Parts: sequence; C-alpha cells; structure tokens
Amino acid sequence: MATTHPQAAATAAATTLTSVTEVDLETRLAAVDASMTVRLEAALLRLDIDAAAPETTIPFEDADTEALSAYVARTQPPPTPTYRTPVAALLERAAHRIDRDGWCRDATRDAAGARCLYGGIAIEAATASEEDAALKLLLETIQRHDPSTRTIPSHNASLRSGANAVQLLTKAAQLAHARSQ
Repeated sequence: MATTHPQAAATAAATTLTSVTEVDLETRLAAVDASMTVRLEAALLRLDIDAAAPETTIPFEDADTEALSAYVARTQPPPTPTYRTPVAALLERAAHRIDRDGWCRDATRDAAGARCLYGGIAIEAATASEEDAALKLLLETIQRHDPSTRTIPSHNASLRSGANAVQLLTKAAQLAHARSQ
C-alpha cells in the first residue's frame, strides 16, 4: 500500500476538483448551446411551415436571431398573470407585449408592430383612468432612477434596448403591486 504526503494529496485533489468543475461548466454550456440550437432550428422550421399568417413567413436567409426570438415569443402561450391589481396587471401585460412584439424608440408603434413604453401601456389598457394611473407610476419609476427625466417619451428615446423597457415596466408593476394599485 502506497502512502502519500498529505500536502501532495490535497494538491492533487484540488487539481482534480478544479478540472472537474471546468469540465462541468463546459458540459453545461455545451448542453445549453445544443438546446438553443434545437429551439432555433425548430423556429426556422415553423417559419417555413407557418402559412396561416403570411406576414410571419420570412425568407430563410433573412432570418436573424432577433427575428427568430420574436417569432418564438409570439408562438408561445401567453404567460400566466402574476398580479391581480389592475394597474400592476396592466404594466405586466405591457411588458409582455413589448417583449413579444418588440420595442421601438421614436414611434408609438412601428411598421413591424413594435411599441414604445407609452404604446405598450396604451394598447393594453382597458380604460383611460387605468392607462393614466399606469403612466404616472411608470414615470415615478423612471424618475427614481433618473430624476432629470420629465416625460416617458424622452426616457424611451434614451433607452438602449427593449430589455431595458421591459425591465422598467416590470419594476413599475412591482411598485404598483406593493401599493395595491
């Protein structure tokens, strides 16, 4: 039976543990990559097969990641509402709408159907008072992060991506929920 020095055994164990961790991360990344590849290939296949709505069919060579992501989001069932209060639910629906249909900077709605912050709330609101309450809460949420902002459209124009718009609407929905609005 061979004996080893305790320090050498600990170093060997640490080296083995480190290499196993790196392999596990690599394996997980490869699995996620394979999963995403399968989902994107399925989405491309649906793009070619979906003849029920001609406006959703695009040439294969024109299909980029953003278009595929939007198409996959549109084909998913609507998410289960998280909030029961009207303003919070409205803000959440607006966030889902922008996430699903896309976000635009300089128009309420663009030709592709993408919407700005105001446009997302306006299309989802059942009443004018509900829309007003949601817009006030959204402006308050924006001003908590950037007190110099005076209007929602000016802040919408300064956003970098649709993810930022969705994040703002989600934060406003959380605030509305906390206030039972």
